Amino acid sequence: MPKKSEPKNVRVRIAPSPTGPAHIGTARTALFNYLFAKKNNGKFVLRIEDTDKERSEQRWTDEVIEQLKWLGIEWDEGPDIGGEFEPYKQSQRLDIYEKYLKKLLEEKKAYYCFCTEEELENKRQEQMSRGVAPKYDGKCSHLPDEIVAKNLEEKKPSVIRFGIQNKKIKFNDLVRGEVEFDAGLLGDVVIAKNLAAPLYHFAVVVDDFEMQISHVIRGEEHLSNTPRQILLQEALGFYQPIYAHLPLMLNTDRSKLSKRQGDVALADYHNQGYLPEALVNFMVLLGWNPGTEKEVFSLPQLTKEFSVEKVQKAGAIFNVQRLDFLNGLYIREKPIEKLTELCVPYLKDAGLLVQGQVSRNSLQKIIEVSRTRMKKLSDIVELSDFFFTNKLSYDKDLLKWKGVGDSETMESLLFSEKILSGIKTWDIENLEKELFPASEKFNSEKNYPEKNKGYLLWPLRVALSGKDSSPSPFEIADILGREKTLKRIEDAVKLLS
Repeated sequence: MPKKSEPKNVRVRIAPSPTGPAHIGTARTALFNYLFAKKNNGKFVLRIEDTDKERSEQRWTDEVIEQLKWLGIEWDEGPDIGGEFEPYKQSQRLDIYEKYLKKLLEEKKAYYCFCTEEELENKRQEQMSRGVAPKYDGKCSHLPDEIVAKNLEEKKPSVIRFGIQNKKIKFNDLVRGEVEFDAGLLGDVVIAKNLAAPLYHFAVVVDDFEMQISHVIRGEEHLSNTPRQILLQEALGFYQPIYAHLPLMLNTDRSKLSKRQGDVALADYHNQGYLPEALVNFMVLLGWNPGTEKEVFSLPQLTKEFSVEKVQKAGAIFNVQRLDFLNGLYIREKPIEKLTELCVPYLKDAGLLVQGQVSRNSLQKIIEVSRTRMKKLSDIVELSDFFFTNKLSYDKDLLKWKGVGDSETMESLLFSEKILSGIKTWDIENLEKELFPASEKFNSEKNYPEKNKGYLLWPLRVALSGKDSSPSPFEIADILGREKTLKRIEDAVKLLS
């Protein structure tokens, strides 16, 4: 069998299993591989590990492709675009795996195991009772060929095991330095259910060799898989790729990031309205330290500044508050035309935005006055819903400024109504010009502290928004227009009376 030499150029891969929604951890691993390839003028490969026929579904493959592209992470070879080493789905590469499985069997480096689940469990229990770490005892490794042939002919249930050598495995990890494992503790590993059904450890080794992968950059949870894979590479006469194991992503309590703790599906963040550039910026800082105070990076900037040497060993805390902060920064920097376009689907899904109800200019104003308080795009619904309804619903006590009763609050609203009714040119500049001095006049007449504008402006803002937190009354009135503004003040007065 011809032997490929070690790859001369950088080639990396991301190899998700399409058995469920694309995980945020998969996205981070894809990002680090993408950046490493770009920094080193290499190739980035997307490979789909779908040998688990029962759980793999095309919709999950489609989701991986869709969500990674949404992030701006593009690959040079993959199932959707082909490439020099296609096919890029393991389910289409079974003949390749069979060839290498037969090689190991012929060379007595792998063997058929006919032990039943019951036998294996009994062995595990017996070993554990003696305080020994459970591993397969190699019972079937020396079966005579005629017994193996007879058992296979009779279709006796079996698997294919790889014989693990009792030796120390050392390799240099780009993140962790020199790593050493005692392979003798592992036991002979199952690498295939049969010739047509390879398992992860075997398929990944063959694919990395056949696709000339130079560097394997993956999560720390795969670190313990590495010695088995190195032994398989040695047995097959393959080169050993360079490994780099990224730190675990942890919850704030330092437990491993999992579905039990909250959203981990990449699509969840997409659907909630996190911007791809913010998510990329956030993910790269989960394990990579630029060595400076700089925290905001675009994808093009990262391709220049990223280096695997600056990836940390310690687990990376997944702090959603930090993600919200970064996303808010990117939202505030978006051109208003683009931000409006991004917010529209959320308003439509909430039933707020009816065609023709709001002009494009008014809609942009609504988005503009809301953006400073948005952490994600979906926030626009709660922040702006009062602009899209004719009748507000709120508790009348919300209208009251500190220590002020119903009658005083009503007087405040009537005072605002009188001022607003006299404004000839209705725009935010004139609204501020008239209402700011009016608040001081009102305070003076009522013997309130002169500089506290809340006595006049708080009831007005609540009357216009129905919320305890909203844009200023000037901004709201400017967008609502004269008629709606005065109608909402009238409704608030009725609520108090």
